[in-house]
Amino acid sequence: MLQDETVTEQLAARLALLLPERAVLFLQGPLGAGKTTFSRFLLQALGHSGAVKSPTYTLVEPYMLGARQIYHFDLYRLTDPEELEFIGGRDYFSDQAICLIEWPEQGQGFLPEPDLVVQLSYQAADDEPVRCIEMQGQTELGRSIVQTMSAHD
Repeated sequence: MLQDETVTEQLAARLALLLPERAVLFLQGPLGAGKTTFSRFLLQALGHSGAVKSPTYTLVEPYMLGARQIYHFDLYRLTDPEELEFIGGRDYFSDQAICLIEWPEQGQGFLPEPDLVVQLSYQAADDEPVRCIEMQGQTELGRSIVQTMSAHD
């Protein structure tokens, strides 16, 4: 459970410490679940100090953080996975880069297997929604990250 944004920020910071130079993260959940907020905190923990724009209309926002390349995708408005081909999508995934992908189901069939699936959800409660997060490792790297993060809970 993510009691507030501080807890979300701390979780993103812990994850940032475990990410290698190349990783693919799928961020899943309904509108308003906190995918972009989590991405913002993760990018900040990786060293980004400016604003984090939601790539809803551009599909992808690149970030160069030292020697690290990070690409933040928002595929919500994608109507066909082949649109990723038109923007050079394969190049993003073949490089040594961290790819954060919101709404990955919109790119199904084109996207590589994720290392980590971050499932965000929320439930209505009293005055504030209760946000929840679940991480599932899909590769050896992802399972290692989940195991390490679980060991510190």
